[in-house]
Amino acid sequence: MNLFELQAVRSLPDAVRAQALSPTAQQGATVRFIAGGTNLVDYMKLNVEQPTKLIDINSLPLAQIESTPDGGLKIGALARNADVANHAAVKSSFPVLSQALLSGASGQLRNFATTGGNLLQRTRCVYFRDVDANCNKREPGTGCAAIGGHNRNLAILGTSEHCIASNPSDQNVALMALDATVHVQGVAGTRAIPITELYLLPASTPDRETVLEPGDLVTHVTLPALPGGARSLYLKLRDRASYEFALASAAIVMKQDEAGAIDFIRVALGGVGTKPWRSPEAERALQGQRASAEAFTAAAEAALHDARPQSENGFKIELARRCLVHALTQCSRTA
Repeated sequence: MNLFELQAVRSLPDAVRAQALSPTAQQGATVRFIAGGTNLVDYMKLNVEQPTKLIDINSLPLAQIESTPDGGLKIGALARNADVANHAAVKSSFPVLSQALLSGASGQLRNFATTGGNLLQRTRCVYFRDVDANCNKREPGTGCAAIGGHNRNLAILGTSEHCIASNPSDQNVALMALDATVHVQGVAGTRAIPITELYLLPASTPDRETVLEPGDLVTHVTLPALPGGARSLYLKLRDRASYEFALASAAIVMKQDEAGAIDFIRVALGGVGTKPWRSPEAERALQGQRASAEAFTAAAEAALHDARPQSENGFKIELARRCLVHALTQCSRTA
């Protein structure tokens, strides 16, 4: 780990200015915000991230979790994952988010990790973590050692010839299914970004992962109210039962009418995409259909239709299909 400067800030404007106006911010973005540090510090130890300055934002008033007048939820960027997972409103109205958070990391890490930090969590690809390996995400133009290399845990959806790294977050898969909005304060003011528009596919620039610009600070996330009677669920499949990243996961939000037909559906997948993967194909296949094994299988086929497996992760196609079918089955009710 290299030497760095640590600056604590106590207001949002100060935080934005400290990041955006730093002389190094425009030269490789070597100024970083830090809160829990459970991802950033890890990569600093490996020299994957080498910021010259860290801006400590823990004093900012961004840790609140509160219901909104329309029945939705506002989650501050500094709300700890453990607090969100165990919050009464989350458990009762948005259980898919609680389940996703509790399936990730360890209890100790959840006590430190924040909502905003989790939104920006970076890949666990072994080549990204190894500074001696070729990685276009870490060092653009050097190639992707994972293609043709060790890629068992990597993505099969949204990949490119330049990068096949998978997104590791559980939280963000649930937020995709919940139609979350990410609120940001930047140099030009505030803006609200639908989470479906936050992440970028790798294409030819895998080093750029989101639409955020220098100085942008995530302040909070909002969740709209779900339709009355909607159910939600998160299912995660992994090599071991705890402290492990998903090989495949599914976040479901579903509402059925009185006859059992699906009249509201949201589907997101984890462990298989280069970003938290929303599946409009599966949603279209399910909308208006009666809950059945046949409908769920057709939706899973649609969701994985464009999968592009690599040398070691072709099994993820069938695994993700089965994960999605099982999640839909668990989330549905018999008419």
